[in-house]
Amino acid sequence: MRCRCLWGVARCLWLRRPAGSPRRYRSCGSPLLEELFAHGGPLRTFLERQATSEPEVRVRGRDLVAAAQRLSDKERELRETEHLLRDENEDLRKLAENEITLYQKEITQLKNQIFLLLVPSEETDANDLILEVTAGVGGQEAMLFTSEIFNMYQQYASFKRWHFETLDYFPSEIGGLRHASASIGGSGAYRLMRFEGGVHRVQRVPKTEKQGRVHTSTMTVAVLPQPTEINLVINPKDLRIDTKRASGAGGQHVNTTDSAVRIVHLPTGIVSECQQERSQLKNREMAMKKLRARLYSMQLEEETSKRYQARKIQIGTKGRSEKIRTYNYPQNRITDHRINKSFHHLETFMHGEDLLEELMQSLKDYADYESLIESISSQN
Repeated sequence: MRCRCLWGVARCLWLRRPAGSPRRYRSCGSPLLEELFAHGGPLRTFLERQATSEPEVRVRGRDLVAAAQRLSDKERELRETEHLLRDENEDLRKLAENEITLYQKEITQLKNQIFLLLVPSEETDANDLILEVTAGVGGQEAMLFTSEIFNMYQQYASFKRWHFETLDYFPSEIGGLRHASASIGGSGAYRLMRFEGGVHRVQRVPKTEKQGRVHTSTMTVAVLPQPTEINLVINPKDLRIDTKRASGAGGQHVNTTDSAVRIVHLPTGIVSECQQERSQLKNREMAMKKLRARLYSMQLEEETSKRYQARKIQIGTKGRSEKIRTYNYPQNRITDHRINKSFHHLETFMHGEDLLEELMQSLKDYADYESLIESISSQN
């Protein structure tokens, strides 16, 4: 506990001295957080109402009320301390500056704590995921870009120490990628990667371009949450399972054994195939994993379409046809169009480490912000 006697004396001294020019301090919080906690805004009104509500009608109960009260106390102490910046005594001003820094840090931590207490949890927050990448417009250049994006996500999974298993992989003739899918599992995997779904556009001079012209190509990412046994139950009678010989590149087992598996979900017509492994049993397991993810994603979209209709950032596969991000190589810039945020150092971004992590976190923060505003509005 800080010495209250010292601050009492300091404040008394300040009242006896002429005012000088106050020194301004920037808030430590993010713009979204500061906007959310603006005085007179819907969140402040909500927190004040929670403080005076009966215990049985409070949201998140005692923890939220206690954090809101601590925030109010710290903000009051900060305002009182800021007056000391006008004091003529240099030692007192320095002491005040140090205290203000500590108060700002504590206030930001309390705001984050309240934010996390209030953000509604999603059913899929703890799920693993199926990642699918598909080349779009642009021929071989689009396939090369698809391969680079798939490698970026694989490197990101390694960076996060997540499990990454390739389910199928269809390369192009010159080292690109027509289509691939992978299973990714680990702490917070779907919660962070769910906003990667959509059309990714690249602008650059292709390796095959002799005149140096910039071409635009696209590829599509789909991120599907993997359901648990509780989330989704499939009746075996609703499935038709066929086996066939694998085709394409793949080694000696291609076209020699019936290792490829094709599963059709009869009620919906959804098809899932796999020929990645030599083992028919393993391919069947992988195809079933993809099928379950697609059926679960369809189920979630039906349940949440109305709830997410007005949101800027869409979840799951709803934004699959939307252009979400541009990779501009001549300008060394990546831009996410949903939150209008850009990064430079494109090559570093493609390594799938800190820069990609920062962008994913920004998208998650914005989505949480929208979700919280939606939740508060419905209760005000």
